[in-house]
Amino acid sequence: MTKKKTDDDRDEPAFERARDLTAARERVTQIHEEMGVIDQEAGGEDLDEAAQRSWDDLEAELKFREGEVRALERSERLRASRDRWSSTQFSPQNDPFADDPRTLSGRAVYDRSMAVVDSSAGGRHLRDDQKEQVQHVLRTQTGDTNGELVGRLLLATENPHYRSAFQKIAASQTPIFTPEESRAVEQVQLIKRAMSIGVDASGGFAVPVLIDPTIILTAQGSENDILRLARVETITNDTWRGLSSAGVSWSFKAEAAPAGDNSPTIAQPEVATHRADGFIPFSIEIGMDWPGFAEQMSGLLAEGYDELLAEKLTTGSAADEPDGLIASLAAQSSPAPIETATSGAIAAGDIYGLWNALPQKYRRRASAAWLSSTDVQNTIRQLGTTDPNFTVDITQEAIPRLFGKEYPMNDFMADLPAGAGSEALLAVGDFKGYLVAQRAGMTVEFIPQLFDTTNNRPTGQRGWFAWARVGAGVVNPQAFRLLVNNDGV
Repeated sequence: MTKKKTDDDRDEPAFERARDLTAARERVTQIHEEMGVIDQEAGGEDLDEAAQRSWDDLEAELKFREGEVRALERSERLRASRDRWSSTQFSPQNDPFADDPRTLSGRAVYDRSMAVVDSSAGGRHLRDDQKEQVQHVLRTQTGDTNGELVGRLLLATENPHYRSAFQKIAASQTPIFTPEESRAVEQVQLIKRAMSIGVDASGGFAVPVLIDPTIILTAQGSENDILRLARVETITNDTWRGLSSAGVSWSFKAEAAPAGDNSPTIAQPEVATHRADGFIPFSIEIGMDWPGFAEQMSGLLAEGYDELLAEKLTTGSAADEPDGLIASLAAQSSPAPIETATSGAIAAGDIYGLWNALPQKYRRRASAAWLSSTDVQNTIRQLGTTDPNFTVDITQEAIPRLFGKEYPMNDFMADLPAGAGSEALLAVGDFKGYLVAQRAGMTVEFIPQLFDTTNNRPTGQRGWFAWARVGAGVVNPQAFRLLVNNDGV
């Protein structure tokens, strides 16, 4: 008869792995100390033959031990991941939806939310970057973002009873709920009210968190280059409020000389959110099993929302929409836009001058990039006929680069005009100086039948009216420079 394993038997391999990892880390520390002694004894001189042999032996062992540490750490991560995965095959004992999320402690909300994200049922349709994004939001606790509230909404909207109710909501104007579904819908409405998301009386229903583009849309999943490059914050209030500064100016002083006044100028930028809404048609044949439904609906909600942001994050200037990056830079007086030398033309000197005008600390940052329309980029490519800088850099890779920085295209920006004007042609800078604030939580309302606009007959399609809140603004104008067409004046 096979002997049943005890808890001690199951824990012994884990204990041995932990012991091996500790020993390997301690040996790495010892090797560093021994190499430090050899270096100190040499006093800056070349090592003698015996010391060199000892150094080489230690260096070889260090390489081996560091590899051992990485392998053991990876093993521990995989084991922890498997343990967490097995714990998310929800049983009555560890069901994350067993309690009302409004009554849970903050730690319990986070643990249960991550269990749902990592489960095969809840997060099956999510990419790794989307799971990391959700985890980041859940762990954020600032004046603008309450990750705990998002976690409570996640547990409420990912509850199987709410998911089944939401599928009915998404496919019927008059859904018939089970008692459990009715309670789940009421629970979500109460949490929405606490977060001030939407107005329940309007008939809207909260989109489950794990298909909500205001929470799971990431740089990897977006074709919007400004959104991909900018600083993006998911917030739980209506306005992002932050601090910005050009930095502290350091200086050297003689011995015992008094310090200078290097206090920075602190600004307190605010980015208000605005309502973005869209109408999303879909066929009656949309799949109704949850993983397939979640994946399809997530894509439908994100596609139009992402395209709207691509336009408004570029050109937005109205009072009820985000402040577009290019529109905002064109309106700046400090720094003011830089004009081309000649109307209707871009010369190599214009590009060099724009790059030189951008402060060095922004030029060297990894998030620095260029941005223009395809037409303007093609014009700059042609400068390569006389200047090799524009031939090598801008054609070498699949993603164009200029002066070593990424250069995506944005056709919401102006093409090169034939003559005088004030069109914004080319932007360069550290895009983290532009902030996009997305209010966590999208709401949808079901439209039962769509009709042809010419004969008023049903098309066999239905639709969702969806709305969310998003805002954007330049929080550090000094991080950018903008090239505009010469107005001829």
